[in-house]
Amino acid sequence: MCSSLAGPDCCGGLDNIDFRQADLCVMNWLLGYVDPSDPYFVAAVLTIAFNPLFWNVVARWEQKTRKLSRAFGSPYLACYALGGAIVLLNVLRSHCFTQAMLSQPRMHSLDNPTAYLVGLALLAVGGVLVLSSFFALGFTGTFLGDYFGILKEARVTTFPFNILDNPMYWGSTANYLGWAVMHASPAGLGLTAVVALVYVIAILYEEPFTAEIYRRKSSQLRKRS
Repeated sequence: MCSSLAGPDCCGGLDNIDFRQADLCVMNWLLGYVDPSDPYFVAAVLTIAFNPLFWNVVARWEQKTRKLSRAFGSPYLACYALGGAIVLLNVLRSHCFTQAMLSQPRMHSLDNPTAYLVGLALLAVGGVLVLSSFFALGFTGTFLGDYFGILKEARVTTFPFNILDNPMYWGSTANYLGWAVMHASPAGLGLTAVVALVYVIAILYEEPFTAEIYRRKSSQLRKRS
């Protein structure tokens, strides 16, 4: 009965596969460049994962309780304090990222002037996205002022938000990718993939909540009018 529902068991199923015969060349090649157990690599992964978790948890807690605003006597001061903490954590993340790259081998095929220029271009693009996002949002807009009740009249749609969603996150990712390419670092490329993955998760977590905050504001304004 069960076998008829499951269909034919092709080639005898997974039990008949000899995993000892699998080609491990790619894995061996990767592990030749990247040591996941290296303390600097582990520290970089932990800081990459921790930072968005920290600011989302703190911001959600503030949005629900307003305890930070009361402790600092102002939502603006509380937002500035959180923003300062985020900046320091990002400096630590970048330091761990760089140390992880320096502690592991360089890839010879990437260690050339052309790749270096590509990395430099990625850094430039990332820098433009991050800085233009900051100037468009302002300090409180950049550092989760929405959660402190510091709302703009409407969500920002000027450059770079008119060409890309979440340009601050993708600009930061481009910065790390450029930095990794400039250092010809497979470890850096792997860590950049972790950065991108963590940001995708953060976006999925943040976007609906931020949209709901502005939806509530719009609804309140309509009721008053």
